[in-house]
Amino acid sequence: MLWILLAIVALIIVATLVLFRLEDLSHLDSHDYPVRDGHPSEANKKVLGRIREMGESGRGLRGRARLMALRKHMDGLSEGLELESEFRHCPEPRGEWVIAPGVDTARRVLYIHGGAWAAGSPRSHRAITDRFSHIANAAVFAVDYRLMPEHRYMDGVRDCRRAYSWLLENGPDGPEKSEFMVIAGDSAGGSHTLGLLAWIRDNGLKQADAAVALSPSTDLTLTAPSNRNNISTDPLLGPVFGGLAKIPLPVIWWATWAAFRVSPTSPVASPLRGDLSHLPPTLIQASDSEMLLDNARRYAGKATAQGSPIQLHTWPGMVHVWQIFTPLLPEAEDAFDDIGTFLAGVKP
Repeated sequence: MLWILLAIVALIIVATLVLFRLEDLSHLDSHDYPVRDGHPSEANKKVLGRIREMGESGRGLRGRARLMALRKHMDGLSEGLELESEFRHCPEPRGEWVIAPGVDTARRVLYIHGGAWAAGSPRSHRAITDRFSHIANAAVFAVDYRLMPEHRYMDGVRDCRRAYSWLLENGPDGPEKSEFMVIAGDSAGGSHTLGLLAWIRDNGLKQADAAVALSPSTDLTLTAPSNRNNISTDPLLGPVFGGLAKIPLPVIWWATWAAFRVSPTSPVASPLRGDLSHLPPTLIQASDSEMLLDNARRYAGKATAQGSPIQLHTWPGMVHVWQIFTPLLPEAEDAFDDIGTFLAGVKP
């Protein structure tokens, strides 16, 4: 019996090495990226309180009930905000147009929300999409892509691809070619954003003029140092995903493959693991205290080395995707000013 057990263990080890062949990206961790001066504002205390409320929303619940509570709480993030944009439902492709007064609808932003591919919606991210419409002078389409676990990971990817292809030829008032296209997203949606750029390049579509990724995932292998080093300093992701640090990485890779039905080493799930050449101007924003910091740093370092124009701007002590707390948080307003400056420098 012992030899059978050893044979099974050996087989699993070999299968892991074959299926999850990893390029060592640790050399990218030596890049020195500056962090903005300053400390979190007083308003950050209120933000931390709201994050604690989010954690409390699922207390005592498990499984689907916990997920549904999280979704409901996230959808409530935009309640009470005074937003000037028009919010217009779109049934096909499924999503929501966000149109600030007087914007040029031939200029468009595809926005892909975050939420760990299992939560979030166009409604939950209205604070962000409203600001994007203003600063980009564009009609924003927030795609309502299919979420896990009801759907497969690739279903959501296909929804984003389809939405982008459709936006090239359609505006909020019907068929109209786009004159300026931006793809933007946060966290999981930031990962979808970066993966979409490579898909557009590889499939011969008109490339986006620019992209913005807010605290993007970039890599599901969890091999970046901050994935473990910043657990205690990340008040949003730390309590949810910090426990993964106790699990051997190969076990996490197998579990990810089972849940996503895509290898965590695939560029579709981990854009960092793909070809990052010939991509459009891209701005990445991240916080120096979040678990995904080094995911952003590694992506910026590799893309720059492969000739793509990538900027990484880092804020001190901010929560993951702090931009969603505009206008409460001054640093969120600073981030949108930064995005506006970046987009103003991009020529269609």
